[in-house]
Amino acid sequence: AARTPDCLHTATFFPEEGAAAYVRRAVDSGARIFKAHLQVGGYDPNDDRLDPVWGLLAEAGIPIVIHCGSGPVPAKYTGPEPVGRLLARHPRLPLVIAHMGMPEYADFLDLADRYAAVRLDTTMVFTDFSERLSGFPPGELGRLADLGDRILLGTDFPNIPYPYEHQLVALERLGLGDDWLRAVCHDNGARLFRLDG
Repeated sequence: AARTPDCLHTATFFPEEGAAAYVRRAVDSGARIFKAHLQVGGYDPNDDRLDPVWGLLAEAGIPIVIHCGSGPVPAKYTGPEPVGRLLARHPRLPLVIAHMGMPEYADFLDLADRYAAVRLDTTMVFTDFSERLSGFPPGELGRLADLGDRILLGTDFPNIPYPYEHQLVALERLGLGDDWLRAVCHDNGARLFRLDG
């Protein structure tokens, strides 16, 4: 990030001794976003060793992109229940739910309704690829409009099985309007990362 203009300083953590100390050092050195991948890491977000980490990030208001949905394959600590318990303890935690929590979309929308700091990213959601595997429930589209200020463009580029542009086309064809699309593709992220001046 120090060498690349417009790249946000990013960090991660794991439930281990010393996690709170190295997360503090990362924050002090300019980390602007963290990533937690419960499926790949195979850990419980409610592990006691992470409690001070979550508290620090909530207090600092630093977003955490968290891969916690059960797609593409469920794991021991994926799904809305572990994240719901985490948010009950840290209600101001600015989580960004990767892939909108695919396939438990409605449950993660419920968490966003309940906790004002929760956001959802669009990575792979609504694309033809994902609609075949785990389609977004049409009955939930109205909630996307209601939560329009907390939906963020996510892409996973370049690790995607379709052209980058297709994610944007998939969002546009939802028909939620230009203002919603502009907010999702730019304004919400700019505001979250304080890039909007």
